[in-house]
Amino acid sequence: MAYDLVLKGARVIDPSQELDGIFDVGINGDKIAVVEEGIEGGKEVIDLSGRILTPGWIDIHTHLYEGSTTWGIRGDALCLATGVTTVVDAGSAGWANWLGFVDRVVRPARTQVLGYVHVSGIGLTYGPVGEMVDLRYGDVERTGFVAHYWREQCAGVKVRQGGFQVGDNGTAPLEMGIEAAAMAGVPVMVHIATGVPVDEVMGLLRPGDIVTHCYQGTGDGVVDEGGKIVDSVWAARERGVLFDVGHGGGSFDYRIAIPALADGFVADVISTDLHSSSWERTVDSMPDAASKLLNLGVPLEKVVRQSSTAAAAALGRTNELGTLRVGTVADLAAFEVVSGDFEYRDVGGRTEKGDRKIVPALTVRAGVAYRPEDLHEELREDRERRDFMRKFMGKDFAALGWTPGESA
Repeated sequence: MAYDLVLKGARVIDPSQELDGIFDVGINGDKIAVVEEGIEGGKEVIDLSGRILTPGWIDIHTHLYEGSTTWGIRGDALCLATGVTTVVDAGSAGWANWLGFVDRVVRPARTQVLGYVHVSGIGLTYGPVGEMVDLRYGDVERTGFVAHYWREQCAGVKVRQGGFQVGDNGTAPLEMGIEAAAMAGVPVMVHIATGVPVDEVMGLLRPGDIVTHCYQGTGDGVVDEGGKIVDSVWAARERGVLFDVGHGGGSFDYRIAIPALADGFVADVISTDLHSSSWERTVDSMPDAASKLLNLGVPLEKVVRQSSTAAAAALGRTNELGTLRVGTVADLAAFEVVSGDFEYRDVGGRTEKGDRKIVPALTVRAGVAYRPEDLHEELREDRERRDFMRKFMGKDFAALGWTPGESA
């Protein structure tokens, strides 16, 4: 049988099927048709010998509401250049501006885009101001409605629970978020940071809820002063709460990640928290974030699981995502694991040496193949727009051709 696309000779790692070996993958249309050895024929054949081939990666924490929020970036080309076939925006849109996010970001994208709706109606429109310092921005029923009505696009409810975001309101925003999520039958993703005791946050979470920024070092985190995992964190994990890396610009700290891993606390899911301030400053991509975990001793097979199958489970979409089962959508990612001398930076500027790097080679999204070099021009434009926003938010107006006070 002649398939539309055949991917040949890769080491296929599919944790959803406990599959690890040299196989070919045949694709017809936008579906996986076969995974087996020695497929002959294909309208297009791509040799992936020496590469690993996995289910398409899933980045469950990004900020993509570009043009409507201070941190948003255009992420479609970046995803397709780096093995990410499903990407989730983590609360950039609140219940008040959710429809704009769906129309402007979700529907036009080639990548599958989902989102967590923020319990604050304004979402992250203006990131430098805490969105739940005033509880009037929150609305349980409207948040629950959005999560229910747009359930195909909505992965759950987002709440940021640092002191900066909630002021003197303690865990009230999280309580509102959990109530809204329960109405719609979806999880909460909660951002942890200094200012709200971690024990109070952990005590509220339900099985399937997600703690993002699990290796953040700002305070009120998962590790105590002795470098051991806090009891309430272990208790939360035991009852089914999930923990996500959420790297970002301030939330991956070797002072936390290294002792946490030494204590046996490995994040369930890897994500980037890519936004206009973090992209290519502290984290480049999903393969970059994954490479950091790989070089801290997390096995490659586990890294693949964290980035695909486990992420699909966190989204409650294992029937359609994070798998190479025959009949599912043909979302795949191919990488080369390169040996060499590398340095990996955390958000505080500390570097750790590593000897392996995960380099994207090919992304297949819904049966269409994309090579990194195919996206260069789009990425150039996306970087220009990101850099404009950085200068604007940094009030570097001279770099943008304007001196305040000068007449036109």
